Amino acid sequence: MLCKLSFKNIQKSFKDYAIYFFTLILGVSIFYIFNALDSQTVMLNISSSTAEIVKLMIELLGAVSIFISFILGFLIIYASRFLIKRRKKEFGIYLTLGMSKRKISMILFMETLFIGMISLAIGLILGILLSQFMSIFVANLFEADLTRFTFIFSKTAMMKTLIYFGLMYLFVMIFNTINITKCKLIDLLHASKKSERIHLKNPVICTIIFLISISFLTYAYYSVTVGVEKLLNFQDILTPIVIGCISTFFLFWSLSGLLVKIVTKMKKIYFHGLNSFTIKQVSSKINTTVFSMTLISLMLFVTICVLSSALSLKNSMTSNLKTLAPVDIELEKRRNLTLKEIENQWNLNQNMIEDSTISLEETLKKFEIDYKNIFEDTILFSVYNDQITLKDTLGTYYEEAKRNYPYLRDTFKEDMIRLSDYNAVAQLFGLSQYTLNENEYILISDYETMIPLRNEALKRNTSLTILGKNYFPKYSECQDGFIHISSNHINMGIFIVPDNAVNDHLIDKEIWLANYKNAKEKEEKQKIEDVILNIEKHPYIKNTSLNITTKIALYEASIGLGALVTFIGLYIGIIFLISSAAILALKELSESSDNIERFQMLRKIGVDEKMIHQALFYQIGIFFLFPLIIAMIHSIFGISFCNYILETIGNEKLLESIIMTSIFLVIIYGGYFLITYICSKNIIKEK
Repeated sequence: MLCKLSFKNIQKSFKDYAIYFFTLILGVSIFYIFNALDSQTVMLNISSSTAEIVKLMIELLGAVSIFISFILGFLIIYASRFLIKRRKKEFGIYLTLGMSKRKISMILFMETLFIGMISLAIGLILGILLSQFMSIFVANLFEADLTRFTFIFSKTAMMKTLIYFGLMYLFVMIFNTINITKCKLIDLLHASKKSERIHLKNPVICTIIFLISISFLTYAYYSVTVGVEKLLNFQDILTPIVIGCISTFFLFWSLSGLLVKIVTKMKKIYFHGLNSFTIKQVSSKINTTVFSMTLISLMLFVTICVLSSALSLKNSMTSNLKTLAPVDIELEKRRNLTLKEIENQWNLNQNMIEDSTISLEETLKKFEIDYKNIFEDTILFSVYNDQITLKDTLGTYYEEAKRNYPYLRDTFKEDMIRLSDYNAVAQLFGLSQYTLNENEYILISDYETMIPLRNEALKRNTSLTILGKNYFPKYSECQDGFIHISSNHINMGIFIVPDNAVNDHLIDKEIWLANYKNAKEKEEKQKIEDVILNIEKHPYIKNTSLNITTKIALYEASIGLGALVTFIGLYIGIIFLISSAAILALKELSESSDNIERFQMLRKIGVDEKMIHQALFYQIGIFFLFPLIIAMIHSIFGISFCNYILETIGNEKLLESIIMTSIFLVIIYGGYFLITYICSKNIIKEK
């Protein structure tokens, strides 16, 4: 009997459960899709290095899934709370008719069980279907061969989804039972007639709290933008985050009192149409709204920042390789090593001192590498150092720089390269070539954080002293350039000097740039690369500081890291976006359910349906738009901070990522808004 009644209740209240069902199904399908990635990546034809990154990605996604399960669990409990509130009068009637609270709890248990089973079944089916498209997306991210593509079903993902969501529903059942046990009959019968007691806030106090909140938010914004250089550890970063969260709460608290007070004073606006009714509706739940709005706004803020940064990182890393890795391989070896340098650097040992006295070409011969037959377009050059540090090259700007950047590594040794060598590299890389007078130097850099610092020193005509002779900058600004192949901008500054400015005694390292001979396709290049990288097994490898960087390795690492960040960003971002939108939607549906009689009163006094629907639209719009606006303001500074963090990795595609994030917001957040409005219209028509 109870089972039959529970099933009928679900059918009868389907309008109330529609968004609940939709959110659960969406949550289950997304949870399955991201946990099924391990099965999807098995079929990909990828290299061993990429496979290691994929393995790391799967492990991280598993850890993130635990965090996501708590978010979804909170969402389900939050939704259940409003659904129970919607049906309190129904439960009161059951009690009046003689049904015990234990049986009512059993009805709720059955309903939750049915909803859980249905949502799990539909969500898993949808997840299995969508995961096939995800397989194609994964293959595109890793630029893998899809010749082994088959329909994939992940038993591991299904079991994990069943266990995690089963535990969530169990907690919901316990929560519902406790909630019903505590309810009194009179509260259940009159629940729909109860409004939250409105505490009119003192406008003076609200204004003071508002100004204080704005002041603290300004400080938080300043800390993550202008003062970002001072954020050197987790505690430093955590401080503005905590301040921002607390300030956001008090901002909503003060605005909730101020805006209502301000609008009521604006007679023309307040008494226009049904604005007075709408303001009354908004203010009637003002106390509970403050915390909800804060939570939703912060979740939206995290969503915007995470999605924008993750997508930007992925796009930038792959696009950077086209310009920053123009050749197939770079070999680098330290020269003229000293015992002091060996002691100060963990990756060096005393055996390398002897090897540092011979050329890079001679070192390759010890590995029996036939470089003449496998390399073409070769350039072998030296990088020099005369014990010149960053402090020396900043000149008179040093003291000011130290104050502005207190943790500046002023003992950082500066690299120099001969003009002829750099022009040869520039010709190979497709960069600008230069000329110099006998007493001039040029500073090249592509690391954006260091460029302003360097430019200030160059504007002051700071001299560079090499072997007792002074050289002066040809340009008052850094020129764009680099000499190392990489997947990101890492050149903090290299000095181009006349050829006769340095000698062999100042050689710090040798670099060999080359392409693979007669190898155009990736498979052909990989065969040559496997031969070169095989030197890692050679006994002599312990005696040299030889370092090998290849375009293929950079490409695979970039693609793998980009995919890893993209998946984790999408996973967290989409779940947060769904959760925040669902919380708002459920809350507004509950409000519409409570206010059926109020809308009926409007009809009785002659208000037409168009005005009623307009008032409902404005009411729901305020609740959806308000936290989004605050989140977008936060995101301007949050993305700026993320942009600073990702600066060395790449942020060129940030605008495209923000546009993509906006599309996600419009589709998911806007979709929930429209569904909420349509469902709310149906609810207020019930009588």
